Amino acid sequence: SNLNRQFLFRPKDVGRSKAEVAAEFINTRIAGCTVTAHNSRIEEKDADFYRQFMIVISGLDSIAARRWINSMLLSLVEYADGQPLEHTIIRLIDGGTEGFKGNVRVIHPGRTACVECTMDLYPPQKTFPLCTIANTPRLPEHCIEYAKVVQWPKEKKLDGDDPEHIKWIFDRATERAAQFGISGVTYRLTQGVVKNIIPAVASTNAIIAAACANEAFKMATACCVNLDNYMFFSDTEGVYAYNFAYERKEDCPACSTATIDVTVDSSCTVEQLRTLLSSPESLRLASPSLTCSTSTGSVALYMDRPEALRAATQANLPRPLTELGLGHGAVVNVSDPTSVRPFTIRVCFRA
Repeated sequence: SNLNRQFLFRPKDVGRSKAEVAAEFINTRIAGCTVTAHNSRIEEKDADFYRQFMIVISGLDSIAARRWINSMLLSLVEYADGQPLEHTIIRLIDGGTEGFKGNVRVIHPGRTACVECTMDLYPPQKTFPLCTIANTPRLPEHCIEYAKVVQWPKEKKLDGDDPEHIKWIFDRATERAAQFGISGVTYRLTQGVVKNIIPAVASTNAIIAAACANEAFKMATACCVNLDNYMFFSDTEGVYAYNFAYERKEDCPACSTATIDVTVDSSCTVEQLRTLLSSPESLRLASPSLTCSTSTGSVALYMDRPEALRAATQANLPRPLTELGLGHGAVVNVSDPTSVRPFTIRVCFRA
């Protein structure tokens, strides 16, 4: 549980929605304050829901969720003569922590660097090669990952918040660890590996939360100039904070209209292109869908959803792009769960 570092909750609240409990607590504690709880995924709310706000404060726990809300707010910006209209800009204050480190940034969609512009700041998620976890496990994490990836029933969705699921993974990982003489498999570590939990420190969370609230207060009251536009905090050795202005990327797939050049071999297949776009070295997409226009008309290279289109385009995955009518310089439309709106790439074949 992470309730130990969240002062709005009490033992009696375990099992209830955090949003609903927090709203009740604040509404009771602070006279005149009205907090409305929404117990749902952010993707379940439409554009009209987000359009009603002037400021969005993000304390999300995944990169994918940050990219999505960033894309949503960018999609709401209207332009005149190439410039964003001020009344359509919904400002985003984003805060995040990782152990003794944290950051806060203020984003003016269409004007300053967005989440997608700063993807280089996020290290790729730690993964373990399947050959290692299957054949030569050396760490307790390898045993847990084996139970999660190999032993968990494929027809059943693993829920990291279900204690019974975590207990099952923990038991299987413990058995495998004993088989290979590996120590250190614990229930807490199992939770961390399954849910990709990043350790949290109460003091760091408090500092970053206060910084986010301070920026929101400055925006709402215009009492002071806002952060421009990124603040990094660390108290691993002493206390250190550094502010700087992160610059927009000219070819950002989210906040620019530029077509992004992607260089591949002429033998590249649809599946290889999707893998490249999902790689840490490229755009880090989740599950891209690809369409393009050729001399023979519009072609759906691969559609990840809905299920019917996925089944209809699955056969294209091993096919070379050239076989589907794409030549050097072909423009491909890309859509992905991390983004509200599609963007374009230009496929460039190596000489």
